Amino acid sequence: MKLPLLALFLGAVLIPTAQAKSPNFVFFLVDDLGWADVSCNGSSFYRTPHIDKLAKSGVRFTDGYAAASICSPTRASILTGRHPVRVNITDWIPGNRDTGKFQKVEDRDNLALEEVTIAEVLKENGYKTYFAGKWHLGDEGHYPEDQGFDINIGGHDRGSPPGGYYSPWNNPRLKSKFDGEYLTERLTEETNQFIEAQSKAEEPFLVYLSYYNVHTPIQPYQKRIDEYTEAAAKLDGETQVIKMRDGISRGRQDNPELASMVGAVDDSVGSILKNLTELKLEDDTVVIFFSDNGGLCTRPAKPGKRKTPAYGPGCNLPLRSGKGWLYEGGIREATIVRAPGVTQAGGTCHSPVVSTDFFPTILELAGIESRPELHADGVSLVDLLKSPETVKERSLYWHYPHYHGSGWSPGGAIRKGNWKLIEFWEHGDAQLFDLATDIGEQKDLSKSHPDKKAELAADLENWRQEIGAVMPTPKAP
Repeated sequence: MKLPLLALFLGAVLIPTAQAKSPNFVFFLVDDLGWADVSCNGSSFYRTPHIDKLAKSGVRFTDGYAAASICSPTRASILTGRHPVRVNITDWIPGNRDTGKFQKVEDRDNLALEEVTIAEVLKENGYKTYFAGKWHLGDEGHYPEDQGFDINIGGHDRGSPPGGYYSPWNNPRLKSKFDGEYLTERLTEETNQFIEAQSKAEEPFLVYLSYYNVHTPIQPYQKRIDEYTEAAAKLDGETQVIKMRDGISRGRQDNPELASMVGAVDDSVGSILKNLTELKLEDDTVVIFFSDNGGLCTRPAKPGKRKTPAYGPGCNLPLRSGKGWLYEGGIREATIVRAPGVTQAGGTCHSPVVSTDFFPTILELAGIESRPELHADGVSLVDLLKSPETVKERSLYWHYPHYHGSGWSPGGAIRKGNWKLIEFWEHGDAQLFDLATDIGEQKDLSKSHPDKKAELAADLENWRQEIGAVMPTPKAP
């Protein structure tokens, strides 16, 4: 009986064998997918059978977090294993120019070439590295091919698909084959072709498929729109509205266009997983599924001159708010890892993990020595993959000193155990929540637990000092 190749790995040490070969990696990164946008996390409106099947075959992390509530910083954290503060990308690129009480905090508009990415380390160790989709970490000279990827399909500076999801589009790294071609289908086709080519090659591979879905513009995926239009028509009443500080959120999942875009991602995941199985690569390939931030559901309560809907296209309930905010809806992500020979089917882990953890996890699974001087803010998840029932407490930190179009104003957050503190610098206050009993962050405990509030505030401030986080400067009176 052939054993999965990953069974030949114990921790970070590769057991010598003439047939041993490093595992392949397929990393699915979805844009703006909410934690609750997949059926395995509770969605009853969206249908994601292929993602659900992946979750059942590996470990689903209920408390997986992005290092930021917006795209570019989280993407940098995945690739480097370093907190967005360390790489000086703390806002989406190029960022929001709007301000309030504070001046704009300047940060980088690209991932510095001096940063060492997981693609570069894998490439140094004999991997063929492939990138497809959304990059959003710098313009020409800072593209994927400049950061360790041998192949770049469609990755450039823009954060949304230029020209939309249907061709003719205006992507300098991906020419359409015909008018009306759907971007996600094309990325899936290119990725499957790469995997097929690599199945005949000797070297292992990294596939980093970074979808543009489900980022705006919200355009229906025509192959799936009818089923969701029918489903939405069966819902009772009108779309609910949730009012909150500085923002208004959508109160239920009922947007057929967005749902169809989620369906396109699920179809893509299913196609690629099927391809791995047919090529007999399933037992040799680690699969990771993640999102860069929460779903867009919140708009500013006072939009000013902007002609925007009262709320965003999605809904992250039971989590509060979404993209741009440091409430759970903005940073908690659908997180799945399947590592043959390491994970057991149907595992569920409740230990908090974060996007910086993928770098050291991939190194250990690949049998490559840890590089703590690089992935300074990440820890390997291999122990949790082996024993998902283990609960490890740790402190996680967020620093978002910018204004965001969702209504967010500068602030920071910390999760320590099940306690979470969010600071709102514009308002000069903070909110404290016990996530063990209040995942929706509805009950502010800052007044009833002043000692815990002070403890977390001090921890967060100490972390900012240690890591060199830049604080916003108040405007002159």
